[in-house]
Amino acid sequence: MSKPISDYALVGDTHSCALIARDGSVDWLCWPRHDSPALFLKLLDDDKGGSCAVAFADLASTTRRYRPDTNILETTFETATGRARLIDVMPVNPPAPEPEEGPDGEGESRLIRLLTCEEGTVRGRFTVRPTFDYARRPCTPETDAGSVLFEAGDWRLRVNAEPCPRIEGDTAEVAFTLAAGETAYLVLTHGEDSEGAGIDDLAGAERRIAATEGYWRRWSDRCTYRGPYREAVLRSALCLKLLTYSPSGGIVAAATAGLPEAVPGNRNFDYRFTWMRDATFTVTAFVMLGYVREASEFLRFLRERDPTYGRETRLMYGVSDDIPPEEALTHLAGWNGVGPVLIGNAAEGQDQHDIYGELIRALCVFLEAVDYDPPEKVNDRLPEVLHNLTARALENRDEPDSGIWELRTGPRQQVHTKAMIWVALTDAARIARHIEGVPAQTIAGWEQAAAEIRAEYLDKGWSEAQNAFTGAYGSHHLDAAVLRAALFGAIDASDPRLRTTLAAIERDLGAGHLGAGDLIYRYRMDDGFEGDEGAFTACAFWRIGCLALDGRTGEAKAAFERMIARGNDVGLFAEEIDPATGEQRGNTPQGFSHMALINAALRLDASIDKYGLVAEDPVEPERRAAE
Repeated sequence: MSKPISDYALVGDTHSCALIARDGSVDWLCWPRHDSPALFLKLLDDDKGGSCAVAFADLASTTRRYRPDTNILETTFETATGRARLIDVMPVNPPAPEPEEGPDGEGESRLIRLLTCEEGTVRGRFTVRPTFDYARRPCTPETDAGSVLFEAGDWRLRVNAEPCPRIEGDTAEVAFTLAAGETAYLVLTHGEDSEGAGIDDLAGAERRIAATEGYWRRWSDRCTYRGPYREAVLRSALCLKLLTYSPSGGIVAAATAGLPEAVPGNRNFDYRFTWMRDATFTVTAFVMLGYVREASEFLRFLRERDPTYGRETRLMYGVSDDIPPEEALTHLAGWNGVGPVLIGNAAEGQDQHDIYGELIRALCVFLEAVDYDPPEKVNDRLPEVLHNLTARALENRDEPDSGIWELRTGPRQQVHTKAMIWVALTDAARIARHIEGVPAQTIAGWEQAAAEIRAEYLDKGWSEAQNAFTGAYGSHHLDAAVLRAALFGAIDASDPRLRTTLAAIERDLGAGHLGAGDLIYRYRMDDGFEGDEGAFTACAFWRIGCLALDGRTGEAKAAFERMIARGNDVGLFAEEIDPATGEQRGNTPQGFSHMALINAALRLDASIDKYGLVAEDPVEPERRAAE
């Protein structure tokens, strides 16, 4: 039986991430990059997948938290004889001074685990069993200069520890008996390690932890949000930072691959790549919190991965290399036996024309944050970038596509896509008025085309039968992505049709029938996959944003507070939530969920400033009187 997806916390160094369960077991770890083959993957196969576990004699309870304003995890274990605290951290070494461009921290492909007895005595052991290349590369551990080395071809993992590790079969074990004040440590290092690189003793490990804590606290101090939900917003920002790949500036959609959205089902995708949509909306969230450097780094990523300046911008990219073909790891059972586990992603070849709007909106938000005075490398080809992206948007304005949800039932005329093409043209015109090099005639042409496209989707996307905007022209199926169109301004917040659309989505896509009224499904129609997925976490936050835009601030505030309470014990969200159980589903933690949380918090604060805290739906009394 697999552990619940909500059991997992995340640590990382902006190069790779580790998922750590409530019981202290590291059940997922890819080195040296987010998209590298996993060497611990107990998360996806309880038997074949390796881990770095910790076990205690007579364990009674476990609690955990992140150290405030950091990505350093602390887990407290209460046993029958004492209490111990485990610190987990992946070291980050910030360069001094911070460069204008490039990584703001160097990773070490290293995980430090410090266990300190705080009261009484505790006994137990760490066990380390890597299963390289998604459990396809067997290896035998060897003792090497007081440490244990696991090696399989080009894959290496070194275990340094005090007490000294010993080999038991295919596992390295570190047994400990600690009295109050005593500490055991374990350090995992990927690849070649020059004599522990300064972490061959407890003092070296503590220095690395202190330096990394300083880095995260300084990073958190830059957050400009000071509203009532700072803890949830900052935790989301810290999570998004962990999903960046600092050498390139790319941002992965989630830390994991293969976790199921439907149980049972076959919706088990690999999210360790950079989607334009996810990443650009994450950039927007970063900018709104004052993290302009992270936004600039993503523009660096685009500049380096797309040297065509927008002529050939793709839907998704690998953080450093090309995306491998989608492949099923049939030798793995999958989380709770739900397979197949997929790596790579076949959606790479789809047409999704909303990405032009996503990208230009992120660029617009970034430029406004720097008063249209960006770094030279961003500014020098800006007119060309706008020309290329708008040309592609116009070229595809009448074309069907697979849309935001990457449906595998064939392309449609998606309302959300058309709305994002309007965003692309409107925001391009907005940018062009502040820079040199774009003729007034060109700007006027973009605006004229945007007006035509808007008139079209407001007409063809409307269903009299549903009294709502639907997901595609001529369709009766509702789609929660239409709410994003309102959040981007592509549907006027004051349009009464938006209110009836929101009501229809709450009625037909809401999970209120399961006692989970804040949760929203993406859609209810055949999408080419098997199984019934959970409610999409981001959709619930989009609904909250629409409530706030409509001045229903009391309702939005209450819903937002209920939603953030649905995060796990350390404030993290996966892609989806099962309305029947409240359990998280899909890859975790999901960047889309966390950026939606951030944007909902910012929009809620702005609406409360504008409307005040409205306790009652402002038109509900009129509606009741009419009925």
